[in-house]
Amino acid sequence: MPSTPASAPAPVSAPALALDLDEGLLAQVTAAVHAAGDRLRERYEPRAAAVRAATTDEIVAAIHANDDAVLDVLKAPLLAARPQARWAEDELAGGALPPGEWWVVDPAEGNINHVHGMPDWAVTATLVRDNQPVLTVVHAPLTGDDYTAVAGGGARLNGVPLHVSAKTDLGAALTGTGQARPGEDERTFRRIGSSVARMLTAGLVVRVSVPATLQLIHVAAGRTDAFWQFSDVRSGLVAGALLVAEAGGAVTDVHGAPWTLASPDFLAAAPGIHAAAVDVLSEVS
Repeated sequence: MPSTPASAPAPVSAPALALDLDEGLLAQVTAAVHAAGDRLRERYEPRAAAVRAATTDEIVAAIHANDDAVLDVLKAPLLAARPQARWAEDELAGGALPPGEWWVVDPAEGNINHVHGMPDWAVTATLVRDNQPVLTVVHAPLTGDDYTAVAGGGARLNGVPLHVSAKTDLGAALTGTGQARPGEDERTFRRIGSSVARMLTAGLVVRVSVPATLQLIHVAAGRTDAFWQFSDVRSGLVAGALLVAEAGGAVTDVHGAPWTLASPDFLAAAPGIHAAAVDVLSEVS
């Protein structure tokens, strides 16, 4: 009697295969970001900050020195982990990238805080594929926390799933914004000021601070409810955009259209207050 042929395995879909590959890459990225964080923590001198960063030239020099020291241990492992990926060199640049894979990295996200002896800084590494962030690690060296996300696989804090806020009332919301780079144009500064005034009226509390990523991890974790920025600086947005989206949040521009790297502005919010936040921010010109 002929044997019954075994059933053929079900084909693996392209999205599922990409998710498996990206999750497999996560450990390598985390190890590289940890090594970079160790280097940045070694350079942290809160009690000496006022002495070594007293002038603009000294602040700029300290910022560049941090970047150079951290990139020395971060860049090579990431490029080795994904040899086909290119490196986005200018961390203050914005706009869409050419097709393919890119590492968008901030070796000292919140560098200005680090230089001034404040604790709000981190190291971030995000893999962008065809202008979509697909994997990110945000490491906070002073606490040891890792915020990670893989597209389609959820967002996590130290391995525990993250979820955005369940609030539905903008009047009860904690929101935030800030500038993206030094020397923004006057219109951008006026928009920031106007948006803060409008959101203070509509919401509960507005936090104005830098860097963007450290505000966005709070949105992803449900600690705050929305963050917006009138900027396209990709290194400050891609990590948080993926974390918030994978934690169940809405990521758009301030008019409610889907956010892309080409968008001129940015809004990430809990779904229950997103529409109300758009109503407030879309009137800012």
